[in-house]
Amino acid sequence: MSGTEENINEMLMIRREKLKELIEMGENPFLIEKYDCTHHSITIKDNFEELEEKTVSVAGRIMSRRGHGKVSFMDLQDGKGRIQIFVKMDAIGEEAYNKLNLLDIGDIVGAKGEVFKTRTGEVSIRAKEMILLTKSLQILPEKFHGLKDQDLRYRQRYVDLIVNPEVKETFILRSKIIKAVREYLDDREFLEVDTPILNTIAGGANARPFVTHHNTLDLDMYLRIANELYLKRLIVGGFDKVYEMGRMFRNEGMSYKHNPEFTNIELYQAYADYEDMMKLTEELIAYVAEKTFGSTKINYQGKEIDLTPPWRRLSMIDAIKEYVGIDFNTIDTDEEAIEVAKAKGLDIEPSMKRGHIISEMFEEFCEQHLIQPTFITHHPVEVSPLAKRNPDDPRLTNRFEAFINTWEIANAFSELNDPIDQKERFIEQAKQREAGDVEAHMMDMDFVNALEVGLPPTGGLGIGIDRLIIILTNQPTIRDVILFPTMKPIGEDE
Repeated sequence: MSGTEENINEMLMIRREKLKELIEMGENPFLIEKYDCTHHSITIKDNFEELEEKTVSVAGRIMSRRGHGKVSFMDLQDGKGRIQIFVKMDAIGEEAYNKLNLLDIGDIVGAKGEVFKTRTGEVSIRAKEMILLTKSLQILPEKFHGLKDQDLRYRQRYVDLIVNPEVKETFILRSKIIKAVREYLDDREFLEVDTPILNTIAGGANARPFVTHHNTLDLDMYLRIANELYLKRLIVGGFDKVYEMGRMFRNEGMSYKHNPEFTNIELYQAYADYEDMMKLTEELIAYVAEKTFGSTKINYQGKEIDLTPPWRRLSMIDAIKEYVGIDFNTIDTDEEAIEVAKAKGLDIEPSMKRGHIISEMFEEFCEQHLIQPTFITHHPVEVSPLAKRNPDDPRLTNRFEAFINTWEIANAFSELNDPIDQKERFIEQAKQREAGDVEAHMMDMDFVNALEVGLPPTGGLGIGIDRLIIILTNQPTIRDVILFPTMKPIGEDE
């Protein structure tokens, strides 16, 4: 055992000894159920003139301590910020003052006293009463270095939030962004709904699901990869505008922009098309930025990004022509497309067709250029099994993906409402699944039945909320905007 570990173990034991001493004195802090706070730290500081020399009570965690004989100072951190507590032996009595020796950084205390300013001008509380509410038995990271280990920060988010105030601010902004999204849609008469998280068929996206088992029904079930098919059933049922924001689950790789559990929003509007969804997307995101940050111009990791509508619109084929120099309008057969793909070094699967190659070439060579907000439109039908075909070229669909900072932020289309075409596409997806594509759609005959009942012309949109928050809050990874990201348990073999 190193000297550092020995010192830590000794300090932990001292804390437990202090707790034992308190209990023996009949002052077990863990028996206290509540404490009446009249103010938060920031309220006191913002309203000093009004509160000067008035009695307030606050509660929070001790973040630092310093003493000079019969006078002590503590920095107390509550849910809004920090404030200094000034404790004088004459004010609280010698016995109570001596008990301060049993307090440690990290302990949660209540303090009552008058508001004043020190000679250095710092707003403080002159304590008349101090009470220990919770004894911290662990040691907070040293204040000058904080909690810097990224892995430990995500595993022990509760400590991260205590010692890194800017982290807490990110999650306050997250809440404001989500509130603004709901506000925008609610004001436009969209109805927020709830659909199942446990599904008997994984549908609505090309993704690998998590599988679980329902014991009573003896039935394998899937955590939802998308809520699309249920929301469209509600449009069939007569709701004109619906949305749902919530957790989705995809059993896929992890990266700086992928977490197996993530927040997504999907919305559907009857009698609208993908052009309407484009307008809604750019206006919604601009509204959220303006509402939360006061501007539609943001800085992400040193890049200036302008979210002001209208955004650039570019077809997938035109993007490839612009950034790769290949025009798929002149390439009609699967064989020609495969030869072009091989010449560009793309990996070719036996089941790939022209449409798959267009999609792969766009992802490989074009996405990296899409820093400013851009709508990429008219995806091939092979990679868009739920989108309506483009009447001018039935090989393509009336679909778009929105890109910001090279990332796909949103996906939308004029929804396919032809039950015969939908069934044929499901059959084709099932073939791909049998051929080994674990992300291909499963057959959903009830959804086909819903389309046979009749889905009106409908525009649908999905937005990756976590990715949007990453960009708006200028964070480097998705783990920095999810309070408790997925982590491998400590001790598990790599």
